[in-house]
Amino acid sequence: MAQDYSFDVVSQFDRQELVNAVNQAQREITTRYDFKDTGASIDLGEDEITLEGPSDFKLKAMVDVLQSKFVKRQLSLKILKPGPIEPAAKGAVRQKLALQEGIDDELARSLVKQIKQISPKVQPRIQGDLIRVSSREKDLLQQVIQALKADESPVPLQFINYR
Repeated sequence: MAQDYSFDVVSQFDRQELVNAVNQAQREITTRYDFKDTGASIDLGEDEITLEGPSDFKLKAMVDVLQSKFVKRQLSLKILKPGPIEPAAKGAVRQKLALQEGIDDELARSLVKQIKQISPKVQPRIQGDLIRVSSREKDLLQQVIQALKADESPVPLQFINYR
């Protein structure tokens, strides 16, 4: 009997690297001259990052600092989903950045459709927030991985459990 090979397509991030990136950004903001005594802060919640600053301009600078720390820590910027800038207390402004993890049903269906177009001989299956792709040939699986890496997805994709 021939052996089936498979891999999983997931969208996840390293939580510890996220904590480190947020801590580094917070430390830089507290020590930078242009942010001294402004009350600017970055808070990490369970599934969102809250930025609070004295003005829109400072808030955008804080987002830039946070994004640079994400890049240095090899975290994809696609995991951040920025919310609207809203007023806060004492004339300050606040913005919440939602953290995206997992593949939602709509995206999973479109990825399955795309995988079937790439190679009709592979079998993609949606299993919760991951997609298991299996085939009898390793070459077809590698072809699917390369095509998905080349395509722009709204969430960062990782390929795990390749066997």
